[in-house]
This record gives sequence, C-alpha cells and structure tokens, in this order.
Amino acid sequence: MNRKHLFKRSPASTIRLLLAGSLLLAMAACAGTPSPPTQQMQAAQLAITSAEQERVADYAPLDLRQAHDKLTAARVAIQQEDMVLATRLAEESRVSAELATALTAQMKARAINDEMIQSINALQREILRNSGSSQ
Repeated sequence: MNRKHLFKRSPASTIRLLLAGSLLLAMAACAGTPSPPTQQMQAAQLAITSAEQERVADYAPLDLRQAHDKLTAARVAIQQEDMVLATRLAEESRVSAELATALTAQMKARAINDEMIQSINALQREILRNSGSSQ
C-alpha cells in the first residue's frame, strides 16, 4: 500500500472533518458553561426577606441596601451569562443580609441591656431613698 494514498483526502472529506471538529468544539464550549446559581440566588433572597422581617432597615440600612444591590447585580450577571460572577454576587448578597441581621440583633440586645441598666439604677436610687427615709 502506498503511504501517500493513505493520507490523501478529497476536498469534501476535508470539509467534513473541519465541520466535525467545529461541532465538537462548540459542544465542548456549551458543556463548559455553568448553570445559573439558582440555589445561591434563592438563599440570598431568603436572607434579604428574613432581614426585612426583622426590621433590619431600622438598624443596618446600608448593609441591607448592599444586599439588595448585589442581588440585582447577580441577576444582571445571569442575563449576561456570567455565571461565575452571578454566583459570587449572590453569595455576597446573602452574606450582606446576614450581616445586617446580626448587626440588628446586636443593636437590639444593646438597647435592651441599656434599658435594664437604667431600670436597675432607678431601682437602686429608689431603694436608697426609701432606706434613708425609714431611718
């Protein structure tokens, strides 16, 4: 068998080979596109909703605004098919909402603590006043 004959291709077979290669590359590119970060988006939305129910806007409005903004940016990234960015933004949105919730809980606890200290001080003054008048 002649070696030149084995590697000689007709123009039609060369075109078919190029089309097959192009098709394989296109399929590989589609397979590599990550899917939308549905779970991360849902987690972020849930964290924001929970924060809003906790009245976070009264205590940590900037963090809550940041959570909203990042979730909106994640939606835009999905529309632009940038799933890596969308995932990161959705996770940052969730963290911002959780941070706002934690800060709110801390501020509420501090306010309750301050009220209790004021009540204790008032009771101590009342006790001192009553103990002084009964003598």
